[in-house]
Amino acid sequence: MSDFKMTAEDYIKREDKFGAHNYHPLPVVLDRGEGIFVWDTDGKKYYDFLSAYSAVNQGHCHPKIIEALTAQAGKLTLTSRAFYSSVLGEFEEYITRYFGYDKVLPMNTGAEADETAIKLCRKWAYEKKGVTENKAKIIVCDGNFHGRTITIISMSTDPDSYTGFGPYTPGFEVVPYNDTDALETALNDPHVAGFLVEPIQGEAGVYVPDDGYLKKAYDLCKANNVLFIADEVQTGIARTGKMLACDYEGVRPDILILGKAVSGGVFPVSAVLADDDVMLCIKPGEHGSTYGGNPLGCKVAMAALEVIKEENLEDNAMHLGDIFRTELKKIDSDMIELVRGKGLLNAVVIKPKNGKTAWDVCMAMKENGLIAKPTHGHIIRFAPPLVINETQLMEAIEIIKKTFAQFE
Repeated sequence: MSDFKMTAEDYIKREDKFGAHNYHPLPVVLDRGEGIFVWDTDGKKYYDFLSAYSAVNQGHCHPKIIEALTAQAGKLTLTSRAFYSSVLGEFEEYITRYFGYDKVLPMNTGAEADETAIKLCRKWAYEKKGVTENKAKIIVCDGNFHGRTITIISMSTDPDSYTGFGPYTPGFEVVPYNDTDALETALNDPHVAGFLVEPIQGEAGVYVPDDGYLKKAYDLCKANNVLFIADEVQTGIARTGKMLACDYEGVRPDILILGKAVSGGVFPVSAVLADDDVMLCIKPGEHGSTYGGNPLGCKVAMAALEVIKEENLEDNAMHLGDIFRTELKKIDSDMIELVRGKGLLNAVVIKPKNGKTAWDVCMAMKENGLIAKPTHGHIIRFAPPLVINETQLMEAIEIIKKTFAQFE
């Protein structure tokens, strides 16, 4: 048995046999990562243009983040919140000052952070706004993606997300994204407590709203005593060329939801930030998480956030994102219907040609040394780690150009 070597097909078959079939991965078996590159089990090297859905903004296995992980791992990993720890307060002070809020409620995953924000918003509605108990409503947008829990899929408009999982959690009203008139009408209901929105809809295919949308939506919320809740799990932490996508319009959310790149893809860490008026509505025993705020995650997150500033990744994402979209728009291909994005969160809308789809393009890119994944069947999202440099970006663009040329 010691001479037996697993092939990529062996790895894929094992996952298929023993794992739930809730994903449809690209058939590449990754074994190692460093910076912007990953290697498969055969040793082939790829540009990673997904970054674990923007969790790996700082690059794979960033030395500073790994050092923080290993140093803390040998000291103390978990206490639960039954006790204080020597690390949690340090993290709480660091992240609240980093983003400019009074308080943080640490969790682990983006979906947990969204659930936390929903609970916080509802509690605020009853305690501060005076909404009748069990009548609070939260406005969400068509095309949203906030996670996979029952409550979150209850607000989804994607049949793949919600079909077959009812009954659904009530209390949500859907309005069209990028439509402040519809939002204004919905806000007339005095039971509305919050407006939950992605500054750019990532899973929907990097749908960028019109300039001014977020600011007008925020102003409408303020005028109606409604909390503006920004889900920046995918768009935050420098991905779009600003620390937060909301920064483009000077909007400071009442509740800010962060995840993914908060830990640089090294450990699950998410965070909900708000000021005292909102955050202190939740009292002891009303919300929590065994792993939320654990010492290991806290140290990893602080290192990950330091890397963003130390390596000036906001500016890098802004500069290289402009180059990326400019170069992609030069590609002469019948398959490219639209290029859109901000910073290094970009997408190409694909028009099938001769029976070939976005999946086929991604398969061909994989063969050429770059991995990305379709969303909604006809959109390819391109989101490399923000540590990529211009030379590497141009090399990656050549791979993308070469791939589209193969379909002409």
